[in-house]
Amino acid sequence: MVTPESGQKRTDRSPWNWLLFVPIVLPLLTFLFNSDGPRVAGFPLFYWLQLAFILVGVTCTTIVYRMTK
Repeated sequence: MVTPESGQKRTDRSPWNWLLFVPIVLPLLTFLFNSDGPRVAGFPLFYWLQLAFILVGVTCTTIVYRMTK
């Protein structure tokens, strides 16, 4: 794809794209949340860690977007 302002071919081969594997692989590591404690606000580890995975995914996606823009 040629961008009109630069006349150069656009490429999606940035090394920053590898960072997108973190939010994919991290929830697959079951040993991270294979326990009941510690509890945060009464919620077991599994539930608040799922929310943390969402934050990691948003953060990684934002970093990749800004660095490859």
